[in-house]
Amino acid sequence: MIKQIGFDLDPGSLARTIDEFPRTRVLVIGDIIMDEYIWGDVSRISPEAPVPVVDVKRETKMLGGAGNVVSNIASLGGEAILCGVVGDDATGRQVMKMVKNLGVTTEGILQEPNRPTTIKTRIVAQHQQVVRFDRESRTQIRTESVQRLLGFVSKMQKDIHAIVVSDYAKGVISPQLMKGLRDLVADSGIVLGVDPKKNNFALYKGIDVITPNHHEASAFSGIEIVDDESLVRAGKQILRDLKCRSVLITQGKDGMTLFEKKGDPTHIPTVARKVFDVTGAGDTVISTFCLGLAAGMDLKAAAIISNFAAGIVVGEVGTSTVKAEDLKKVMFERLRKSL
Repeated sequence: MIKQIGFDLDPGSLARTIDEFPRTRVLVIGDIIMDEYIWGDVSRISPEAPVPVVDVKRETKMLGGAGNVVSNIASLGGEAILCGVVGDDATGRQVMKMVKNLGVTTEGILQEPNRPTTIKTRIVAQHQQVVRFDRESRTQIRTESVQRLLGFVSKMQKDIHAIVVSDYAKGVISPQLMKGLRDLVADSGIVLGVDPKKNNFALYKGIDVITPNHHEASAFSGIEIVDDESLVRAGKQILRDLKCRSVLITQGKDGMTLFEKKGDPTHIPTVARKVFDVTGAGDTVISTFCLGLAAGMDLKAAAIISNFAAGIVVGEVGTSTVKAEDLKKVMFERLRKSL
């Protein structure tokens, strides 16, 4: 049985907790990506091949992957720390500069020689993504780098309220890293959350929260999610297999469903008015969810505000973030309608 939630929460109470975000510190560790966008128009097909010709108008670059999680936390007013690996190249140096411009320390970012900084380049025309091409290495980072990352987390441990693992399967997340993180946060009260990749689920045992989309949840559980019954079976199986505190399965236009160790699953309907682009929506969900938990919200309240935040970003084309004032505005509009 899935319990439908009617947003019957006090918006004033949620807003007061959001106001605590500037005093909440979240460390993000994972795969750092440069998201590059080439924007243009299409008015003809190439005579060389049956492909559109894009007339380029502008180009933009934004932090992606773990960098986008940090951007979301900073945009919401939280204090963010980024921990990961980039290449010793021009893009890596540009990532460092962009992180500094957010007011975030780069002390936890390592540069590995002979490893390229991951770049995802998207060609967008008439608000539609035409093609994406990636430049990256998916090999595991060096053992020495894993030890240095864990050493940095240990150094920051007493000053953080949550750790978010942003796994894009680019080589940072490994059994050694996840064991080290679990050992560091054991009995500390620090929230440990993961935005997963389907092939790495076995690494996430014993964490607090995980936010798979329904495709990732299906792949790990082996249960094709086609209705409420299969969704419940998949969510409960992930809870059992990973022995985690909660599972938040995102379902695109169908909202998201929260599974906890006790009680029935809770479904949260989508609040997105229009969906233009889901790029980075998972980053927004994990960052808002863990920031809310770290600031003192319970699981349902944190899931609801992450749903509101995701509803905002999918209405934009390209990687985007949410400001605290925009989150509160949407939250007050929707919650007051339901009171």
